[in-house]
Amino acid sequence: MERRDFLALAAVGGGAVFASGLAGCASSAPMAMAAGDTEKDFYFVQLSDSHWGFQGAPNPDASGTLRKAVATVNALPVQPDFIVFTGDLTHTTDDPAERRRRMAEFKSIVADLKVKNIRFMPGEHDASLDRGAAFKEFFGDTFYTFDHKSVHFIALDNVSDPGAKIGDEQLAWLRDDLAKRDKDAPIVVLTHRPLFDLVPKWDWATRDGAQAVALLMPYKNVTVFYGHIHQEHHRMTGHIAHHAAKSLIFPLPAPGSQDKRTPLPWDPAAPYKGLGFRAVEYEIADAESKLTEFPVVRT
Repeated sequence: MERRDFLALAAVGGGAVFASGLAGCASSAPMAMAAGDTEKDFYFVQLSDSHWGFQGAPNPDASGTLRKAVATVNALPVQPDFIVFTGDLTHTTDDPAERRRRMAEFKSIVADLKVKNIRFMPGEHDASLDRGAAFKEFFGDTFYTFDHKSVHFIALDNVSDPGAKIGDEQLAWLRDDLAKRDKDAPIVVLTHRPLFDLVPKWDWATRDGAQAVALLMPYKNVTVFYGHIHQEHHRMTGHIAHHAAKSLIFPLPAPGSQDKRTPLPWDPAAPYKGLGFRAVEYEIADAESKLTEFPVVRT
């Protein structure tokens, strides 16, 4: 089965295709792709905000949802080229030993994924209390780059600094990395918090995110994927498209819709409502991304 055929069938069978005229996201659903598309096209899966270690009413199955997500991804008829986790792998704790225990458990659970090419990023729950020390022990660098089939990926860390900043050192690193890229090069940025001011009073912002966006702005084909806000959300800053992913633990309210960002209540009649992950199919020739949203548990 071709990837494009799989995504088309998956969309009909329970996923939701995001189709938009925004730059950085294709204007048609995956089933519209031509059979002659280049073999360099690929797709990856983005999962986010599993908050392993969380316990509470917003998800009475908190100890089982991550495993269900792993099983759902493993059941995809065509496996992705790679998988990215965009932060908050674990739920925050003041106890350094407990933090490491949760990270070890998370790592053990996701080791059951069929795809072994997995990229991890921290969220503030993982990294803000120790500036990423425990995360680095289990998962490596908190910011890095990699290339896949001519697309340049940049993973930014806007969580290890407790002030919700990227920081001057990392911004200089980003500037140096971008200086090596052609202005037409396809670039995908992965981050946890949004780089723009979505709802600053909810901590849905990066204090120096505008500096990162300014560095990216001269490049024509940039798309940003992030987590943190526990819901699907799409925003443009100039020609740069930003796409937030759903959570694997509990949904949060629409941006700015209430005074506090308290989790939405669990609905026993519709368990796992609002939870999910996405497949991102990247078309090299047009530097476009097609997003297919999946529920965390297929019914």
